[in-house]
Amino acid sequence: MIVGKNASQGIAIGKALILGKQDLKIEEGHATDIDREIERFKTAVNDSKSEISLLHETVLANLGPDKAQIFEAHLMMIEDPELTEGIETLIRTDKIKATKAVKTVADQFITMFQAMDNEYMRERALDVQDVTQRIQRNLLGIPSLDLASLSNESILVANDITPSQMATINKKVIGIITEIGGKTSHTAIMARTLELPAVVGLKNATTLIKSGEIIIIDGDTGEVLLNPSAEILTAYKKRKDQLDTVKQELRSFVGLPSVTTDGRRVHLEANIASALDIETVLKNDAEGVGLFRTEFVYMDRTGAPSEEEQFHIYKTVVEKMAGKPTVIRTLDVGGDKHLPYLNIPKEENPFLGFRAIRFCLKNPQIFKPQLRALLRASMFGNLYIMFPMISGLQEVLAAKAYLEECRQELKKEGKPFSDKIKVGIMIEIPSAAVIADVLAKHVDFFSIGTNDLIQYVCAVDRMNENVHDLYDTFHPGVLRLIGQVISAGEKAGIEVAMCGEMASNSKLTEVLLGLGLTHFSMAPSSILKTRKAIRSFKYDTAKIKAAQTLELGSGEEIQNFLQ
Repeated sequence: MIVGKNASQGIAIGKALILGKQDLKIEEGHATDIDREIERFKTAVNDSKSEISLLHETVLANLGPDKAQIFEAHLMMIEDPELTEGIETLIRTDKIKATKAVKTVADQFITMFQAMDNEYMRERALDVQDVTQRIQRNLLGIPSLDLASLSNESILVANDITPSQMATINKKVIGIITEIGGKTSHTAIMARTLELPAVVGLKNATTLIKSGEIIIIDGDTGEVLLNPSAEILTAYKKRKDQLDTVKQELRSFVGLPSVTTDGRRVHLEANIASALDIETVLKNDAEGVGLFRTEFVYMDRTGAPSEEEQFHIYKTVVEKMAGKPTVIRTLDVGGDKHLPYLNIPKEENPFLGFRAIRFCLKNPQIFKPQLRALLRASMFGNLYIMFPMISGLQEVLAAKAYLEECRQELKKEGKPFSDKIKVGIMIEIPSAAVIADVLAKHVDFFSIGTNDLIQYVCAVDRMNENVHDLYDTFHPGVLRLIGQVISAGEKAGIEVAMCGEMASNSKLTEVLLGLGLTHFSMAPSSILKTRKAIRSFKYDTAKIKAAQTLELGSGEEIQNFLQ
């Protein structure tokens, strides 16, 4: 057994298909005709642009605008003078062949990205590699690898799978393994979208695994089993069948209300990162979108998306949700989400620094186009606007002032927007939780972001493996603070939701219910399982259990109590 990073849930059992690197031979020696060599390069660039444009159209039609954005980024990259002129200059000054010039300049860019601290930015080196290898293939007359033509079920194994390759895979691909990458890589994101079990960051996978051998992927644990015995194969097939059966049984909860045995009604909503996720949201019968992470709209590009582009994305989402509430969070960048074109300075502790609403309030040229796009999209569905990383009242008032400014601008321009938009905030900083009663007077709803709240309450960097054991979801301080926020919301008569990972933690569902939480937002795949649990609970009993839980002194005691 070998182990990588779990990137997309599920079990896959099948034959491995190793995707070897194509032999892109670098032409050595001097170029005898410089003008002809540059013309060769320009022709290869134009051919590559045509291929990327076709991929963009294909992905746009099949997977939606959000997943097509990567190819817009590739087009911008291939048209970037810093790349193309750098290659042409190298051909002229060093009198070398075009393939060597492309490789030399590409390696410089790739090295630069790989040296960055941020995992997301390191993975952008793959985009440079994808684009420049496409140019090299066209220079050498080598066709691109066509995964769309696979005829047998296969588990793909590769050093990494480029966005272009991911865009062309067909239904014969049943799982994915890569040697590099993390949960934010294109491969991982696309695998989750396509509901393919995936393991990434599994070093030396292409040498440890042989093409054609039977392997098992466990996308929940990151484990990969090679040439499993008949006994292990039978056990995993049984487990896969059980998971499939459970999924099928949960389908019986589609269309049923999320209500306790004694009539307490709650709402189960979905967290999404793109318009493409809506299909899965509707399939799992979510009662709304509780969190649309708009930072993904800003990724994989060299500049911020325009107001018009954002408008069409948000419009698509609310239209597809057909009147169900759709909570769209404004840009939450910084921390572990770094976008180079925003020029956010590197900080010692970015999670406590210039991020989210703090960045937006000081950069209205970024913030206002998003607010305007959201306001305009509100005409097409039940859109809520949510501000992240709020620490106090001044930030709420400042954000609302910008929103009002955008309203007045749109009125003058004759552009319509709904006057029924609900405006809320994330409660993820302890200072905001403590004064929730004050903040509740100025907003229409709260959404508790437990991922950050836990790290701030426990003073633990959740990305730091040395202290990760202190990141305690069951810490009584965390649960008491959540109870206070819910109570403040109830007294003010506003909705209180939870959109962090805790919302789908089955061990805490009854406790959160007992604390009075009415809106749970989670990954779409967790909704039906949570609905089944909610329908088995009695609210009066849940309140007693919640009160008993808050009396305990440690996370360990609470976990034992809830077993």
